[in-house]
Amino acid sequence: MTDSVEKNYQRSGFGQSIGFGQNPALLMVDFVKAYLDQDSPLYAGVENVLENCIELLGIARTAGIPVFHSNVSYRPGSADGGLFVRKLPLLKVFEAGSPLAAFADGLEPIAGETIVTKQYASAFFGTSLAASLTALGVDCVVIAGVTTSGCVRASALDALQHGFISIVVSDAVGDRHSAPHEANLFDLQAKYSDLFTVEEVRRFLESS
Repeated sequence: MTDSVEKNYQRSGFGQSIGFGQNPALLMVDFVKAYLDQDSPLYAGVENVLENCIELLGIARTAGIPVFHSNVSYRPGSADGGLFVRKLPLLKVFEAGSPLAAFADGLEPIAGETIVTKQYASAFFGTSLAASLTALGVDCVVIAGVTTSGCVRASALDALQHGFISIVVSDAVGDRHSAPHEANLFDLQAKYSDLFTVEEVRRFLESS
């Protein structure tokens, strides 16, 4: 009998859990209006995920852990987007001044929270995020936002590769279609990240 994909991976030893670290930070990845405006080429139908992200952000603020927000911004003409923009011309919605590049309502950064502005998928690539986390003594990055198959995945993988425990909040990330969303959550959990829900993050932060 052919194994299910879950049993196949488990039998080989994939999906080991690391758990939360001692000093977590929250990284809210790219949750901007481009993913919520139905006239945007990036519209992803993630309104339910927005509600969970707002709740998660409130939990992190109450717990007093460091909070980071990433966004994408290009100069007029998007030359600083390089091959990424050539591959995905729709990313030009993130040129400076575009209303679609504004943070989603309810997820606006507040004083003391860091904005990481990037030009590529990972919040770590070409930015000072890793250095900032290290300076704060962070050992665990709790990741939420959009999209699961794109910037969330890239940031989760890079978190691990920079030496941080990578936590993806499964009900606080979203994508434009369930197929890439579910496939990438499966692969992240198998190889790179632990998956927890908003409620599980709440319980951990309250207990610690």
